[in-house]
Amino acid sequence: MARRLTTFSKLLITLVIVGGLVYLGNYLLNQTEWGRSLKSQAEQSASDGSFGDSSSSKGGDDDVLTIQLVTWGGYAPGLYFNHGAEPSEDSRFYKDYGIKVRFVKNDDLQSALNAWIADEYDVLVQTADAFPLYTFPDDINQYKPQVFMQVDWSRGGDVIVAKRGINSINDLKGKRIAVTEPAPSQTLLISALEAAGLKYTDVTIAAAQDPVVASQMFKAPDVDAAVVWSPFDIEAIREVAGSKVLVTTKEQSNIIADIFFAKESYIRNHRNQINAFYEGWMKAVAELNNEPSKQEEAAAYLATFLDFPKEDAMGAMSVVRWSTHGDNKDFFGLTPSFQGVKGGDLYDKMARTFFELGQAEKLAPPWRNVINTGAIQAADRKLTGKGYESESAPEFTPPTEAEKTKPALANKPVSINFESGKFTLTENAKTIIDLQFADVARSFATMRIRIEGNTDNVGSRSMNMDLSKKRANAVSKYLQETYNMDKNRFVIVGNGPDKPVSGCEANQNDACKAKNRRTDFQLIGS
Repeated sequence: MARRLTTFSKLLITLVIVGGLVYLGNYLLNQTEWGRSLKSQAEQSASDGSFGDSSSSKGGDDDVLTIQLVTWGGYAPGLYFNHGAEPSEDSRFYKDYGIKVRFVKNDDLQSALNAWIADEYDVLVQTADAFPLYTFPDDINQYKPQVFMQVDWSRGGDVIVAKRGINSINDLKGKRIAVTEPAPSQTLLISALEAAGLKYTDVTIAAAQDPVVASQMFKAPDVDAAVVWSPFDIEAIREVAGSKVLVTTKEQSNIIADIFFAKESYIRNHRNQINAFYEGWMKAVAELNNEPSKQEEAAAYLATFLDFPKEDAMGAMSVVRWSTHGDNKDFFGLTPSFQGVKGGDLYDKMARTFFELGQAEKLAPPWRNVINTGAIQAADRKLTGKGYESESAPEFTPPTEAEKTKPALANKPVSINFESGKFTLTENAKTIIDLQFADVARSFATMRIRIEGNTDNVGSRSMNMDLSKKRANAVSKYLQETYNMDKNRFVIVGNGPDKPVSGCEANQNDACKAKNRRTDFQLIGS
């Protein structure tokens, strides 16, 4: 009859088995080639401070925050703070906050979106104006994408190039323009046309796959202008005789803003990671702005990430404004007194535009429904002092006499009704300025505004000359007080009856007189 093992016997047998396994494992690791190789790889991984397998986007490590980026200079602060693209113990994100961050370059936005849906990427980059395209489709909107951070403003990186004979935005009327749509390039063009009183339908669009293709299309004889990325504008101009840069985001300085967004569920479930990522990035921006010498280090990381020469990386960094913590507060509407361009201005405007042009099947949800300001508010008491402030408004020197006749980049006639013989703005006149010009003035924040007052021929010429100047001054004062614009930005001209509109030179009827009682808003370089 078989005897049952005692508890002590079971314990003894277990110890013998465990001991044998330990001995076997030790032998395999130290006495065989396979074991020694495995041990060496583990030691190398530990010394490198690496996390997971970098061959995949998530690296086999679910707690790595994986951020998709594109070829752009606005991401240097994040790469600088992370000491490169891969997570490591050397990363400031890891040292200061204990989080692992990986940056992945993917210029194919549809591919990146698919990877985001599949949870291969946690955070995607986009621009605020194009973000409505990510929020209206049901298959994407079910994930409730939310913007949690502004990364930068384009300040010269997006460019409209034009061929010989096109010297102003007004000259684009009726021309054929290569542009990527729907895309930020389209936003740049639409806003530029608005500054000249033109509509998108006033030009002929030659659709391009991306801005790089648009620069190639510009070389064709049937294309008059193109919206491209820097530095491809240099190549396009070099190869097309007589062509020029017409306008860039250096002049149209508040129109293309990069943002980061994530799924609502990801932000909710990884609140500490998102907060730490935002705070670390803002610290990097402050350091790079306060100590320009550190930008060389940032450029080295960016060059490696983009596979660029370091000099080209420095050039890419020079055409952006890295958004500070203060800029983020302004952008997300957390600064009540801020009168500049906000994220919602760009998003809501282009949401309507995409819908009206038939590029979106329905209106995207409003901006307030697609943002999450938790990280910005959580960091507010920590991020104070030099380097975290909002961008100050551009300062202008007093205008010169020559600027009264300087060629304009754009001219937008606006009919502002004044009571007969008076120059005080009515409430209706203020509304017209708000709707027809204020956005232009805020978007082209670095350019002077020449305001030309015009009248019909009723009354003496001298009286009308004085009246037209007073009316132009009244408009200037309203913009200064309402939108906090520098008084030196404005060049005031009173034309009186001397510049009637074409076809109404004789003020032959009431309709013509009304057309001649107008105010011309012109953008000129400072």
